[in-house]
Amino acid sequence: MNVFKFGGASVSTPERVRNVGAILGRYPTDTLLVVISAMGKTTNALEKVTEAFFAGNKDEALQLFEGIKDEHRSMAIALGQEDTTYLNDFFTEVEWLLHDKPVRDYDYYYDQVVCVGELLSTAIVSRYLNDNGVGNQWLDVRDILRTDDNFRDAQIDWNYTGQKVQELVLPALQQNRIVLTQGFIGSTDGNESTTLGREGSDYTAAVFANLLGAEGQTIWKDVQGVMNADPKQYEHAQWIRELNYREVIEMAYYGAQVIHPKTIKPLQNKSIPLYVKSFIDPAGEGTIIHNSPIRELPPIIVYKRQQVLVELATKDFSFVGEGGTAEVYRIFEELKFRPNLTQNGAVSFLCVIDEHPEKVEALAHRAAQTFDVQLTRGLTLLTIRHYNDGLIGELCGDSSIILKQQTPETIQVLLSSSQAL
Repeated sequence: MNVFKFGGASVSTPERVRNVGAILGRYPTDTLLVVISAMGKTTNALEKVTEAFFAGNKDEALQLFEGIKDEHRSMAIALGQEDTTYLNDFFTEVEWLLHDKPVRDYDYYYDQVVCVGELLSTAIVSRYLNDNGVGNQWLDVRDILRTDDNFRDAQIDWNYTGQKVQELVLPALQQNRIVLTQGFIGSTDGNESTTLGREGSDYTAAVFANLLGAEGQTIWKDVQGVMNADPKQYEHAQWIRELNYREVIEMAYYGAQVIHPKTIKPLQNKSIPLYVKSFIDPAGEGTIIHNSPIRELPPIIVYKRQQVLVELATKDFSFVGEGGTAEVYRIFEELKFRPNLTQNGAVSFLCVIDEHPEKVEALAHRAAQTFDVQLTRGLTLLTIRHYNDGLIGELCGDSSIILKQQTPETIQVLLSSSQAL
């Protein structure tokens, strides 16, 4: 039994949906749990719907959503589905909310709206596969994956979810061989939709792999496998044939987008190998990730743009360590926000964070009660594992270095411009 995960790029066009069918056809006797993301840039489009709705622009939100509906109907028709009315229930789930007025916080509405992307995608792909000889059963993952109500970063109730896997998923796999469901989303015990954080589909697949005792998990992407850098940012990016769990966790921690930060632990706990393969070249070798030591890795390059430097200084020149640092981390915890880099001085505390305007402003406002606060926006954080001096110079170029942290294995440099690699 194996778990496959297909990301949004792999189902972004009718041709690529057909390609998913061809890939599954390469495994005619395997039992497969297939997790599929929203199509293409649907999540981004649904975010704009949510933003318009929350800003009180109901008509704009409905108009934007109408465009998303049209795109999915067109996809279904292009795949030979003359009747698209089966999508209407998913459309209605969002539209009844958009006709209301926001009375809860943004994250709640984000999850109720954005979750429909995965539901539409999987429904269309499931029907296409069944129509073309790849029998499968579609399941709504929200009936299985129970979470808390920490919207946009929900935590899984493993006991309840495990019970539902036994009750719903295993019988479906025994009857159909292929079960197709959604990544990224779940629901509370009050049946409110939740999301697991961006790129959470990888994590969903890992949860199922763990609970099903899978032989392996495969993530299908548009690259050869795991690369040592984003090839769109660094032209000399190299394919890595083999990695271990720890290295991938480090990569994820520093912001590499290949694997979701939570994905590895459920696999590591049961020593389940993770494969990253190309849906463009499914016969290719790809990358395998396991628990064995790996030597002589190339430099791993992670480049995070749109960073904000937050400088906090004590107002009375007292030492920042005398309760000040703890107060900053308490604010981060309450805002559900994680700094990408921190540095302590005697009377100051520096942190580098992603540019999420609402959270940046909330952090600055809360911190200003204790500290003098200064924000510097539009910065870039470069992280290199297994670095060398020549590479640091090449990647920094003419940019000014504002902040630097260095260990024997990893260097992080905050740069004053978002210069391309």
